[in-house]
Amino acid sequence: MVSMDARPDEWARFTPRQRLQRFAIFLVTVAAVAWSLGSIDIVWAWVFDAPQQMGDLIGRMAPPDFTNIGPILRVLLETVNIATIATAVAVILSLPVAYLAAQNTTPNAATLWLARLILVSSRSVNTIIWALLFVAIFGPGAMAGIVAITFRSLGFIGKLLGEAIEEIDRRPVEALTATGASRFKVILYAIVPQVMPTFWAVSILRWDINLRESTVLGLVGAGGIGIILQGAIDTFNWREAATVLLAILALVILGELVSAWVRRRII
Repeated sequence: MVSMDARPDEWARFTPRQRLQRFAIFLVTVAAVAWSLGSIDIVWAWVFDAPQQMGDLIGRMAPPDFTNIGPILRVLLETVNIATIATAVAVILSLPVAYLAAQNTTPNAATLWLARLILVSSRSVNTIIWALLFVAIFGPGAMAGIVAITFRSLGFIGKLLGEAIEEIDRRPVEALTATGASRFKVILYAIVPQVMPTFWAVSILRWDINLRESTVLGLVGAGGIGIILQGAIDTFNWREAATVLLAILALVILGELVSAWVRRRII
């Protein structure tokens, strides 16, 4: 006879071994963070003084100086053009690379690894580093910024499109192939319709990202509104710097609204 006082085993989300493993990971993480903080040179006096310095800087920025609003708007338009042109070129270049980077469409292993090497190389270098390189090649100006953003965007767009191609339904491809359709027709009628939503979503997202990235390219001489911002900071013209920052904020908000509107219309 089972006693009425018997109690079932208490439920636990993790076993004792799992709890020990999680605690060990926590300790390792804390130790890594502590080691990182101790290995870098941080002047803590400046850190604690930062709120006061920030308040002083904001005070010097107010009120913003709109005297040069004309040149600021012209360079702001150049910033939009850099992002738009670079995104368009990157989208075009990424299509064949994405096709070769997908395991179910690439002709052979050599083209697969070549395409993936291109995508990895593009994503592994930050846009500012690309901009520094192309400023040395093309000289200061918008061209260096366009090429830098294009190279950076190529890996982002190509990778996501390549993954979308790998996840397509194979049945339309097999049906068209069985009818004797050419490779081009298989791509056009079986693959493209399935990846179009991803294509538009990724393209719009990348344009939105590039719009933000293009605002800082001028800091290294690659065109855009960052040139005026750098000049204002170098001359301690904080009121004009505040105007530039407000213009960048307005541009980013406008870009977010435009991308959301286009996404609702297309996708």
